[in-house]
This record gives sequence, C-alpha cells and structure tokens, in this order.
Amino acid sequence: MAHAAKANGSPRVMPSEGGPDAIIRRLRESLMQKREPLEVDKIFRALVKLEGSDLHLKVGRPPMVRVRGELKPLNRGPIDNEEMISLLIPMMDERNLRIFEEEGGADFAYVCDVDGVSWRFRINLLKQLGKIGMVARRINNFIPDFRGLFLPQSVENLCHFEQGMILLAGVTGSGKSTTIGSMLNYINSIYRKHILTLEDPIEFVFTEDKCLINQREIGQDVVDFGVGMKHAVREDPDIILVGELRDEETFMTAIHAAETGHLVFGTIHAASASTTIGRILDLFPEEMHGAIRSAIAFNMKGIIAQKLLKSIKPGVARVPTCEIMTFSPMIRKLVLEGHDNKLPDAIRIGAEDGMQDFTMSLKQLIDDELIDRPTAFAVAPNKDSLKMALKGIDVKAPGII
Repeated sequence: MAHAAKANGSPRVMPSEGGPDAIIRRLRESLMQKREPLEVDKIFRALVKLEGSDLHLKVGRPPMVRVRGELKPLNRGPIDNEEMISLLIPMMDERNLRIFEEEGGADFAYVCDVDGVSWRFRINLLKQLGKIGMVARRINNFIPDFRGLFLPQSVENLCHFEQGMILLAGVTGSGKSTTIGSMLNYINSIYRKHILTLEDPIEFVFTEDKCLINQREIGQDVVDFGVGMKHAVREDPDIILVGELRDEETFMTAIHAAETGHLVFGTIHAASASTTIGRILDLFPEEMHGAIRSAIAFNMKGIIAQKLLKSIKPGVARVPTCEIMTFSPMIRKLVLEGHDNKLPDAIRIGAEDGMQDFTMSLKQLIDDELIDRPTAFAVAPNKDSLKMALKGIDVKAPGII
C-alpha cells in the first residue's frame, strides 16, 4: 500500500496522526512528491500517439483503444492477470486503493508525460469476474475554443449571467465536460472574476487569462463535495463548477450557492433538457419535491442536453446536437405547477428565448453540412418531426398553458 501511494505521487487529504510537527512534515513531503514513470505509461503513450480517446484494459485481451469511435487492439499480446495487477495497482494511492478494496472500483485523474508533454487521463478502475481492469479517457491538453464547437448562440448567452445555475445534461461521453470547459474559458477571456471548481477528478486544467481560477480535486485537495462547498462560499467565488450532481447533498449545496449570488455550473445524467427536472427530483423524497421545484424554477437559468455525432465536415471529427431549455416565464410556470409533460412543446416554441429541441438542432446541423441525414435520423427523438422540419413544415405546438 505504501508503494502505491509513492508511485502515484499525488497529495491526498487523509486523516492525520501524530503531533503538529509530524503533520506539517507529512504535508510538506506529499506536496513535494514527484511520480516515477510506471510500466502502464507505455500504453498511455501509445493511446496518445494514435490520437485515441479511450483506453480499455481487460485480462485476457490486448489493450484496446478507441480511435474515431471504434475500438481497436494494440499490436501486442493479451494481458494476463498477474501483469494487469502489476500495471494498475501502482497507479493508486492509499485513498484510492482503500476505495477500490471497499467498493470494487475507483475514479481518479492520472498524468503521464508523452514526448515532454503532460497528458491527463480520467481513470476508472473496476473489477469484473473477480479480475481488475481499467477504462481511461484521454483529456485534451487544450480547451477547445467556445465558438469552434458548433454550439448555438444561446449557449454563449448563458455565459453572461451573474448568478443562478446552468446544467449540462447527457450520457457519459456526450461532451458535457468539454462544453462546460469551453464556456468557463470563454468567461475567463472576457470577465475579471474568480472561478472555483470542485471536480472528481479534475479534467481540463485552465490557464488564467482575465479570471483568477482555483481548481480543487476531491480527495486530493479536499475530502468531499460537502466540505468543498462549505469552504467555497468563504472563498469569494463568482462562479463555481461543482462537477456532477449525483446525489441530494451535492444538488442542495449547489442550488444554495446559486441562491446566494453565485453562478453555478454542473453536469447531470439525463436524456433531454425537459427530463432533467424529473432526474433532479428523483434525488429527493417526494415530500421535498414542491420545494425543489421552486428552487429550480427561480434559480435555474438554463439546461443544455447534448449528444455527440460523427461529422461529415473535413477536419471535424464530431459535433454536438443540443437541446436547450432556458427558464423563461412559461418554463418557470410549468416547472412550478408540475406540468413537465408540456415542457417539450414549450421548448419547441421558445426560439425567441434561445430554446431549441433536438429536432431543430439536427435540422440545423444538416443544413450547415456538418452531419448527414442517416446520422440525424439514427438519433432523432421523433423521426416524423425531423422529416417535416427538413421539408420546411413547421408543426405548431398545442396549447400548453
């Protein structure tokens, strides 16, 4: 276990033992540690050189890399159980090793140098059929330019709010982190504000432009989200990124920060902007739903749901299709009254308030020659609506009030 902590070399927040001098000595040593290269770094270097997005390690198979959406094996033999243990266990420090032992999985960030450039990876170690394995996501060293992501104008408009909450919804791999990263970097380029992030783990590392930016990683810089948010409100932030809203406590601390004058960004697993309301309510007991609806209605500024699609434009690998729900008076009224079933129609007729549904987004991507029709119809929530939209037929929404 001690070897694992030294191999990773990342300082971790752990309960301390001994007197003040011993505590200070251990903290100083942990902050000064440098990680020695590990055997697994060779596989990460191969992933980077192939420009892959993900790396999969499974006992009995060679390393698999995802390149342009397809999994391909590296040119080497299968990894046996003993080699897998020697590759992966040294990546973990004491905290993550304990979590892995107790929960059968661990998430953390990992840094590997490739030709003198440091690359970050989001790591998930797992057990399957009693054996250890890994899935790693390569994180770009640069934050994509906000205007180069082919996002609608209304996404940029959301960056100018002074307070409230903005959520990015979608499944894993839908580009939520990239969109938020580009939005924060856009704010960084035009405003003089303090941005504070609480992430598990940190993905994009920002370069300060006009903003002061502090990034805190759960487990490394602060013990958990609850403690991090308690500290955050005392650290004079203008903007807070809270990462994924995965439980009641995280959402409550985030919405409280929005209520007290901060602009809060977060992500959530939901299929669409309208169904995000139900996803949030699922975090709470039914007797709290009325209060949560009120908090959402009066503090949420916008929900962006997105999916990544293969592009046909030369030089562009993938583009996002986005559903955007801004909190106009109509949307607030429907959320307060519990008429979530009417939200999709309200989004469809809310263009003047910067809203669009997936059908409108897909049509625009086709018109802009960014995706082809088969790709659009494969993901369209309503294929008939998309057919009519492409023919120029505007189907009016029924009464929603």
